[in-house]
Amino acid sequence: MAKQSIFGRISTLVKANVNAMLDAAEDPQKMLDQLVRDYTNSIADAESAIAETIGNLRLLERDHEEDVRAAAEWGNKALAASRKADELRGSGNTADADKFDNLAKIALQRQISEENEAKAVEPTISSQTEVVAKLKDGLNGMKQKLEQLKSKRSELLARAKTAEAQNKVHDAVKSIDVLDPTSELGRFEDKVRRQEALAAGKAELAASSLDAQFNELEDVGELTEVEARLAALKSGGAGAPALEK
Repeated sequence: MAKQSIFGRISTLVKANVNAMLDAAEDPQKMLDQLVRDYTNSIADAESAIAETIGNLRLLERDHEEDVRAAAEWGNKALAASRKADELRGSGNTADADKFDNLAKIALQRQISEENEAKAVEPTISSQTEVVAKLKDGLNGMKQKLEQLKSKRSELLARAKTAEAQNKVHDAVKSIDVLDPTSELGRFEDKVRRQEALAAGKAELAASSLDAQFNELEDVGELTEVEARLAALKSGGAGAPALEK
């Protein structure tokens, strides 16, 4: 019962603290540090309760040892009184012999009383010894769990820092995606392509205009020659080309 009450109370305390901290876990390191402190304090409470239980057991054991020792002493006194009575009776002193026999009986009664007290406490000592052994095992288990908790604390803090760093990287990458410089380059490239297309269009337009001008020059040349030949025909000059017969 003592084992259950001690560790039951501690378990309830620890669970309550853990649940409360998990519900309000804003800073993992503070939460884990507090958890280590609470569990350390719980172990201290357990040690105090177990020490008290052990102290009570030792008192019972000492009382039992005193009862056993007292029973043995009363047994020795009864034996001494009985021998004295036999000695006196052997010498013919019956009155004193009866007196010592009565003392022997009283001593035997006290011996029986002390033996009964010793026997009465033995089951309690046995059960308390078992309880103390279990409490010590439980305490050792708590200390081992504390070391595991400290180790787990270091691991979780390292993981938390890694996760925090990864989140920062992801956030940075996300912000880069939002302001993706390649998209700006793409827009600039599209602008350059439009400028190139405009320049090509202007060049094509300029070339087309130049061809038209040359065509006009050729047309003017042809008209000038026609006018010259017409004038020659009218004047009958030699400039007119001879007609084939």
